[in-house]
Amino acid sequence: MIDKICMFLTNRIRKEMPDIDDEKAEVINYGLQNIIGEIPKTFLVLIIAYFLGIWKETLLTFLLLIPYKSASGGLHLKTHIGCIIATTIFYCGVPALSKVIILDGIIKYIAIAMVWIFGMIMIKLYAPADTENVPILKKKDRRRQQIIAYITFTIGLLIAGIINYNIISNIIIFSYILQTLMITKLAYRLTNNKYGYEVYGDASTQNV
Repeated sequence: MIDKICMFLTNRIRKEMPDIDDEKAEVINYGLQNIIGEIPKTFLVLIIAYFLGIWKETLLTFLLLIPYKSASGGLHLKTHIGCIIATTIFYCGVPALSKVIILDGIIKYIAIAMVWIFGMIMIKLYAPADTENVPILKKKDRRRQQIIAYITFTIGLLIAGIINYNIISNIIIFSYILQTLMITKLAYRLTNNKYGYEVYGDASTQNV
């Protein structure tokens, strides 16, 4: 159903803008699928979280992760069902885990330091982690998003270290480490994903 709606909208856009070629149309269609697909998926996850008694924490996880996730990118599962299942596990699992495993005192700061070091290395190697459907090939665009990923990642972990509310700091730590894992080459291989530059060429050659 979502695929049909997105294809209809893509065709309408191409009709209004004849200069859009097949490649651009694919990017538009993929973007529409992400936008339209996210709406029911988000509501579904929040409904499940409500019955689990963690909807506020789940909503908070969404909000806290958006800046870093948007900048760092990450893998996409091939089917809507798989994506819904994985998203539900992620956004319900992180708050649930944050309530069970409490990182406090010196342990919290050690965890933050370890996550920060690991994350900075992974961001340097892989961010922004694009996909073959929505590649980011221009060098300046990749550099800009990588810098934003560095900043949002660091600010988030600083907030986790400063804030006294353990559940919030735990949500940031756990969600940031999981999001970082999703940009790695291992995660892409396990889910049969490819980086955009692997399909369309080295980003370093695209300067404009």
